[in-house]
Amino acid sequence: MSSLASFGDNNRKWSILAVVTLGSFIFNVDATIVVVGLPRILDGLHASISAGLWTLTGYLLVSTVLLLPVGRWSDLFGRKQIFIAGYLFFAIGSALCALAPSGGALVGFRLIQGVGGGILGSVGIPIITEAFPPNELGKAIGINSIAWVFGSVVGPVAGGALVSGFGWRSIFWVTVPFAILGAITGTLLLPSTKSLQRRQPMDWVGVTSFSVALASLLIALSEGLAWGWTSPRIVGLFALTILALAAFFAGESRRKYPLFMLSLFKHRHFAAIQGVVVFASIAFFATTFLLTFYLQGALHQTPLATGLLLLPLSIPQMVAAPLSGRLADRIGFARPVFTGLIIVALADLLLSLLGPHLNYALLILPLALMSVGNGVYWPPMVKGTMQSAPKEVAGAASGMFYTLRNVGFTLSLTLALLSAESSLPAATATKVFLGIETAISSSSAAALSHGIDITFRLFVLCYVVALAFSVLLLKPHKMKLVQTDTVGEAPVVST
Repeated sequence: MSSLASFGDNNRKWSILAVVTLGSFIFNVDATIVVVGLPRILDGLHASISAGLWTLTGYLLVSTVLLLPVGRWSDLFGRKQIFIAGYLFFAIGSALCALAPSGGALVGFRLIQGVGGGILGSVGIPIITEAFPPNELGKAIGINSIAWVFGSVVGPVAGGALVSGFGWRSIFWVTVPFAILGAITGTLLLPSTKSLQRRQPMDWVGVTSFSVALASLLIALSEGLAWGWTSPRIVGLFALTILALAAFFAGESRRKYPLFMLSLFKHRHFAAIQGVVVFASIAFFATTFLLTFYLQGALHQTPLATGLLLLPLSIPQMVAAPLSGRLADRIGFARPVFTGLIIVALADLLLSLLGPHLNYALLILPLALMSVGNGVYWPPMVKGTMQSAPKEVAGAASGMFYTLRNVGFTLSLTLALLSAESSLPAATATKVFLGIETAISSSSAAALSHGIDITFRLFVLCYVVALAFSVLLLKPHKMKLVQTDTVGEAPVVST
């Protein structure tokens, strides 16, 4: 009987992983598929370039703002219902985007999609953490990360085929049945979970101040190129960010049930991993953006050729990630994180040598190295985050981790935009990014290539900082006690 029960539990945990991994897949497919369809979307809706940019950045903005509060809510109210709601928001948002009558409406509907994406991104990893024992968690996270990579490969290819054969609206319709399938299977397969802590009052002041601070920062970083970095609107947004952050941290340090659990940073490994994720995300996220500029803008490659040349950035990671996850289960997460960061730093250094002429070896080799390095360090880093936090606040820990990752993504994109701004007029740089214009003069192409080389060197420095944080992971650190008072106060990690 016990063996039958064990067999059932084993099947169930893999079913749970499948439900969560489907969410990761459609989230990343949607993020990449829209980029391919933007020129047709703008033409079909007679929308402005600004609307096109907000179709991309609005989705990231909303999903990022929601990561932290949704993660905390999943700790308080249970994960299953919230995760299923994420699938439903995603399905509704996708259908509305497919029906959008104008550019403004599309941006608004993408925000609804972003709500679903924020929920799926924040709650998925805590669900996996609860389903798998520690000695299998790395393998499970590695398998889950394949979905992210596979989504980034499938998205551009499927997007190109759908847009060409069925029009741009099909790229939104295609994700609807998958999101509905996720909601149905989640209802049937995910375990019903109760609150992991006693019911607590929601930190609405923290939610509001945090949302204002993060939204102001992301809008300022996204629009700095278009509005001008010294314009009153951008300066005002940065000032609002500082004020809202000051109010947020002042309130969180005194609040009994905080949204942002500062006590988790008392665990050295948790704190170090957050440093790694910020600087590694800054160094990596804009890589595809920069290389698209380089290949289409400076070297006049077609979108199809660009997509094929960038495939080495994705495919090796699909093999490396699950292997590294299993390795982390055996030897711990610290050494794989350290090793993977060395590999990606070397890859970025090679990319900084590209120059104004296409060298296939100098492009493909570092992209493959970067893909392997990402696969080596990412699953162990996620596992390290979840193992460094008590299970009853896994949602908060996941929300904090992915929020900092997305902030790093935005800072990365800002550096890339500054690189483009230093080489091309802002309007031309934006059109090259959106795929509307690919032909620029030879002098502009040379300047763009030089600016991209410099940006990759800056990214190498970011990886060096991430490596410095990862050194702190090499020294063992055990969590002593997780203290909770009798009324369910938030856990305190003591060192």
